[in-house]
Amino acid sequence: MKTLTIFYDPRCGLCVKFRQWLEVQPKRVTVEFLPYDSAEAALRFPGLSAIGADKDVVVLADDGRWWQGSAAWLTCLWTTYEYRAWSFRLAAPVFQPLVKKAVHLLSENRLAISRLFSVREDWQLAAALDSVPSPVCEGDVCKL
Repeated sequence: MKTLTIFYDPRCGLCVKFRQWLEVQPKRVTVEFLPYDSAEAALRFPGLSAIGADKDVVVLADDGRWWQGSAAWLTCLWTTYEYRAWSFRLAAPVFQPLVKKAVHLLSENRLAISRLFSVREDWQLAAALDSVPSPVCEGDVCKL
């Protein structure tokens, strides 16, 4: 295995921040990111939408193996030099219930967490600012 494709939700601030974090980590394999609902994603992984990729991250290896949920998150950690040992440790049977609960909690609440912590992409912030009405100014006093 030399390349992993990570299918993620580009509208989820938490997902995008995780992508940005993973992109800068030194890695042992090549990692590509694709929005789960893109045409390229459908070509690379037919049936991706049928397995619930809109609800949880999916990782596809160049040898055809794929992971979803906690296994996908651990696979993302596995790609890095710094966190590979953690991926093995957290994959141990004793930690599996905890990892599954944590991943489920994050996945189910990722959009709410993104809003709570104002995790947004620059284009999202620009769009939000564009939606704010321009102030009406009279002299030195401005009102929205």
